[in-house]
Amino acid sequence: MKSFFMTGIIGLMFLSCMQQSREKVGNASTFTASTGGVKLIVLAPGHFHANLLQKSTMSQVSDSVYVYAASPEDAGLKQYLSAIESFNTRADNPTTWQTVVYTGDDFLHNMIAEKKGNVLVLAGNNKEKTEYILKAVDAGLNVLSDKPMAINREDFLLLEAAYKEAESKDVKLYDMMTERYDMLNIIEKELINSPDLFGELQQGTPEDPAVYMESVHHFYKEVSGTPLIRPAWYYDVEQQGEGVADVTTHLIDLLFWKCFPGQSIDYTRDIGNISSTHWATEITLPQFTKSTGETAFPDYLQKYIDNAVLKVYANGTLQFDVKNRNIGLKVIWNYQAPEGSGDTFMSVVKGTKAILKTVQDKEQGFVKQLYLQQSDGLDESEFSENLQKTIKKIQTTYPFVSALPTSHKGEYLIDIPIESREGHESHFKYVAESFFNYLGTRDMPEWEVPNTLSKYYITTKAVEVANE
Repeated sequence: MKSFFMTGIIGLMFLSCMQQSREKVGNASTFTASTGGVKLIVLAPGHFHANLLQKSTMSQVSDSVYVYAASPEDAGLKQYLSAIESFNTRADNPTTWQTVVYTGDDFLHNMIAEKKGNVLVLAGNNKEKTEYILKAVDAGLNVLSDKPMAINREDFLLLEAAYKEAESKDVKLYDMMTERYDMLNIIEKELINSPDLFGELQQGTPEDPAVYMESVHHFYKEVSGTPLIRPAWYYDVEQQGEGVADVTTHLIDLLFWKCFPGQSIDYTRDIGNISSTHWATEITLPQFTKSTGETAFPDYLQKYIDNAVLKVYANGTLQFDVKNRNIGLKVIWNYQAPEGSGDTFMSVVKGTKAILKTVQDKEQGFVKQLYLQQSDGLDESEFSENLQKTIKKIQTTYPFVSALPTSHKGEYLIDIPIESREGHESHFKYVAESFFNYLGTRDMPEWEVPNTLSKYYITTKAVEVANE
């Protein structure tokens, strides 16, 4: 079935500080970094990250948005349009988006043929995402994609081809790495790159890595007492991706960004010794129904069912080394968190002078907190002096940050007040601002592309190794 329809007014994207008026003409559409120069296309929306890019207004973005999907009954499309309408009709700072929606089996072909905009937004089912990316850049469209951009080896090769094609077409392809805009990560990066305080990143060993991160998530959640309904395909690793191909994209991106800032990482020479394991989360039909609203397992999930239980390979470990530093990652997806708890996270980054530890657990009220531990054998007064100097320097930009000694000798809480931290949803505007800025200035950092490819080389190789 094919149909065109227009939803009412919807407003623009988030606030921006960009003032460029430079115009760039590539092999395809023209991009103008002035008011309304960004013209968005949203393809097959299936994840709420697609609509978060439109939660606020941004001057560079035209308020006409072109949306393409397979069917008007598609759950992802309905969720996207409902969210946009809520942004338009809210009492405070309503947006004024105007969506033009096309649905039909030929939605991808029609999007490329019409090419109504110059920036394609992708956030949804990951099975066809890399192919969409390649076809979009081949058509001369800039692409802003939600993670993961590749979930297996075949996808990685397509992504590599897409980046080469993007360069030849003079368009940009960008991964939505929102965690770079989390205030705790920003401050930790500052501390890691303060050599008098942190020293150098240790080499570590596979058994005791220099950097270790562990992230625990849950399939079933309630938000304000209402279940978060997930699409059935979310439980299919061939459509969503395994845990080591999905969540770890953020972890590896943070690793590169914090520990190797401004450095290009080439997967052909800087990455080695990739090993991984995986195991399944078992989901019963009642649990599946509670999470998705579906009363039966779809046909495409039947091959993962054993004794009426769905096995989802969402959990895994990943070890590798980058520039001769050993790294360890672990991702877990349980069905539901115990009463009174939630998602958890921990990381340890080991320097020669100090160790940084991030913890999000019950003790922290499930809010991430950052701790700094003095390494053994250092002069305590000298360490304290270097810490105060570093904090004072950080305070010139972030005056709310302080270091508070804990009850453990040589340990400090790097205090970042909650009111000075913006929530996850607000980070999407900063990702978009950065991307649109690069479109106008054409000065995306040289390390961005090789580091993105290295990230997906690691994750897709890990899936391959785990399945062996």
